[in-house]
Amino acid sequence: MEEIRVSPDYNWFRSTVPLKRIIVDDDDSKVWSLYDAGPKTIRCPIIFLPPVSGTAEVFFQQILALTGWGYRVISLQYPVYWDLLEFCDGFRKLLDHLQLDKVHLFGASLGGFLAQKFAEVTHKSPRVHSLILCNSFSDTSIFNQTWTANSFWLMPAFMLKKIVLGNFAKGPVDPKMADAIDFMVDRLESLNQSELASRLTLNCQNSYVEPHKIKDVAVTIMDIHLRQFHGTRYAAINPAMVSAEELEVQQSSLNNCRESDDES
Repeated sequence: MEEIRVSPDYNWFRSTVPLKRIIVDDDDSKVWSLYDAGPKTIRCPIIFLPPVSGTAEVFFQQILALTGWGYRVISLQYPVYWDLLEFCDGFRKLLDHLQLDKVHLFGASLGGFLAQKFAEVTHKSPRVHSLILCNSFSDTSIFNQTWTANSFWLMPAFMLKKIVLGNFAKGPVDPKMADAIDFMVDRLESLNQSELASRLTLNCQNSYVEPHKIKDVAVTIMDIHLRQFHGTRYAAINPAMVSAEELEVQQSSLNNCRESDDES
């Protein structure tokens, strides 16, 4: 965990990019937390929406890299919303507050689903220029949890964290991936019960994206496969999609990495 938290890049990010807190709803408890970096003259920035376990900080490396190329990047953390339409309305108000007519949205997992729903809800008066979806989904039924979506608000924080951590990898991984997972787990600890419960509710309540309403939006799909987890419950892909030869090469590569680590 300490690798990323004490890294020069992370410390530079924290010392140079201020965290802003913005209220756009009548409810003062709904606070959007965000990092806004890069030229403010750019009126169509890229906005990063985190997964259930993420905070605005988890995209700090993307912020540093993209702003170095002259892009304006906004990474945000959601307030507590229990309904998808409520979230979309709050996000629209945030864009209005920031005086942004159109944006590019990058969403990871839940963030990608929320980005699609916002594009769907605003399709008659488009606010989304493009979508970049990383390991996301368009139908919550894939989780088979719609029947429990209305119960998350009753669960204590430790139980909610256990649900989220159940989706984190625990097998052998690349050292950089292990550091990233530890960093995400650390960020998860900073979220309170209401934040976790509301995100899981949005993630699992019965809903899907109506494709005809976002057909005019440019979409880029990033599907990151952690193949070292193949054959485990953490596998990111269908085993039938990978040939036996490819699995053998992957296993051999993983074994070599382990031997190198042991020797060092």
